Amino acid sequence: MTTVRLGINPITWTNDDVPELGGDTPLETCLSETAEAGYAGTELGGKFPRDSRALRPILDHYGLALVSGWYDGRICEKDVDEEFEAIRPHLTLLRDLGAGQVVYADTSRGRHGAIHDPISQRPTLMDGEWKAYGAKITRLAERFSDFGVGMAFHHHMGTIVETDQEIDRLMHTTGEAVGLLYDTGHCAFSGGDPEQLLRRHVNRVVHVHCKDVRPAMLKKARDTDMSFMGAVMEGIFTVPGDGAIDYATLLKILAGRGYSGWLVVEAEQDPAKAHPLTYATMGYRNLKRLAEGAGFHVHERKG
Repeated sequence: MTTVRLGINPITWTNDDVPELGGDTPLETCLSETAEAGYAGTELGGKFPRDSRALRPILDHYGLALVSGWYDGRICEKDVDEEFEAIRPHLTLLRDLGAGQVVYADTSRGRHGAIHDPISQRPTLMDGEWKAYGAKITRLAERFSDFGVGMAFHHHMGTIVETDQEIDRLMHTTGEAVGLLYDTGHCAFSGGDPEQLLRRHVNRVVHVHCKDVRPAMLKKARDTDMSFMGAVMEGIFTVPGDGAIDYATLLKILAGRGYSGWLVVEAEQDPAKAHPLTYATMGYRNLKRLAEGAGFHVHERKG
């Protein structure tokens, strides 16, 4: 039986991409309610100090570990040395606080604009670009590993690695240093098959984001070519066990391969519509029950 820890992303309380969604919620509220809901750790958000000497005592006060932290990568547009130097301070913070993986999304070619545009209008790679791109990503991931933090590559709506087919190409053109951040919600929203995607690449999964989808809203978003953020605002995502994704099966696949990393609730919603502590608690209880049912031992939070 392998052990996993359950974490959450502060986007439950406050959204860095759209500050009007919980922008006035203090960090202390995010962290106290994270602990109250039962989580062992939190990912970074925009309100967190970026110096380990400042952040460590804050996390310790709430009995929380630092799980990981998102980084807006630009490796498609930069060379490896330039990109590594840009991310070094972020990696240093993660390493100093014991986070084993960095959430790395390649937001080259306009991701932040794309999340507000129709989902059909987003950057892509040409067929002839993939081989060189995969080699470059691999070199970058190896630099990360040598530094002490692994790469968890985040496939994400509105980016050049969004669909199941693009994830397949990424995995086929990169080396083992490139770990996969498997995100159930982004897979489903992109029109993918979460179970089959996981079965194909479970050996590369180093980090898991758990967001469920509301099927009626998913259908509307894809049928009407909504924007990513438009769909979020209207409630496409929710916490595990509150939507249509078959987490029992997915977690059994992960348990069967001995996955022992974090399971992170990361379900973007409008906090004015989805009360953060209520949904954080629901997500924790559902995910803990489902993980234990799949054969995992869930490590409890200290304190």
